[in-house]
Amino acid sequence: VVPLEKDVQPSHILVKSGGEIKLCNFGVSGQLINSMANSFMGPKSYMSPERFQGTHYSVQSDIWSMGFSLVEMAVGRYPIPPPDGKELELMFGCQVEGDAAETPPRPRTPGSQPPMAIFELLDYLINEPPPKMPRVFTLEFQDFVNKCLIKNPAERADLKKLMVHAFLKRSDAEEVDFAGWLCSTVGLNQPSMPTHATGV
Repeated sequence: VVPLEKDVQPSHILVKSGGEIKLCNFGVSGQLINSMANSFMGPKSYMSPERFQGTHYSVQSDIWSMGFSLVEMAVGRYPIPPPDGKELELMFGCQVEGDAAETPPRPRTPGSQPPMAIFELLDYLINEPPPKMPRVFTLEFQDFVNKCLIKNPAERADLKKLMVHAFLKRSDAEEVDFAGWLCSTVGLNQPSMPTHATGV
């Protein structure tokens, strides 16, 4: 039996100090956060295209939401409308080539007024290509995300395939000190106790 999360999005992803990922759902507080986000930043959706078209919920829908969330966390903003080459260059400090750097099918300046209306966003998610990972990331990571963001759920990678993907296998083998990385990134002192001990 595979549990369904039904609401995978970046705000529901927690990272332990050793890099272990946990999914959570704060329910009412999440609804409050989302309603506030809608008021100030415009609507966002992590739902799979098939859910908009009224099909039943499945693990494949969660896989789409996970892939979409990974793109957002990688580029640092909601990926619709997708960033163009100029924005990617500002994000990563270098020229980015490939699919993600091309002019989006319906170019819009992020933060432009008014924000994308909910029906415009839904139409975009259903009818336009899914977001792509910029080529500044490893080929393994790009491939992992691309397999999550196939529009047809029957062709989208399932959990069994993703669990043996080269990206996850390599990630499992790496030592991660997430707390140390975070401290160095935001300029905090490293905790005095080890943060990557077993069970932390």
